[in-house]
Amino acid sequence: MEHRGHRPAEHATHPEHGHAAHHHVAGGGVPSWRTAAQATLHCLTGCAIGEVMGMVIGTALALSAGATVALAVVLAFVFGYALTMRGVLKAGLPVRQALKVALAADTVSILVMEVIDNAVMVAVPGAMDAGLASFLFWGALAFALVIAFLLTVPVNRWLIARGKGHAVVHAHH
Repeated sequence: MEHRGHRPAEHATHPEHGHAAHHHVAGGGVPSWRTAAQATLHCLTGCAIGEVMGMVIGTALALSAGATVALAVVLAFVFGYALTMRGVLKAGLPVRQALKVALAADTVSILVMEVIDNAVMVAVPGAMDAGLASFLFWGALAFALVIAFLLTVPVNRWLIARGKGHAVVHAHH
């Protein structure tokens, strides 16, 4: 329950969204780093599923580095949006509105994450050509996702503070 002059510290976990409780910032202000980290982790989940699938498929099919990265990016967006849509569809939004919410909530976060993690993968010598049985491939991919997460948290914090990004999802709980 919200009281005058009091910011709600936290709302309950929403199982329909599959993510932990988030801190909200009433009337603007700066969201907590925890809020930004949780939003980024939510985004990272979808991105990682698509990224790993794209890297595995591209590597298994011996696609070029560019084709593998393109596939990974497309799948990261598909799975990132799908996870957000799943939650807002369960909350009762129609498909078209759920897609609009997912696009507004996740596009910047996924884009930043994808640029960073794919740049890291390409920058690690031999990672893209290492093969699926190689520690280099999996180690580089895990490292790339961690770096992407760490560098995307401040972006999501900035977006949430402005009522954008993942903050858009919470209007539909």
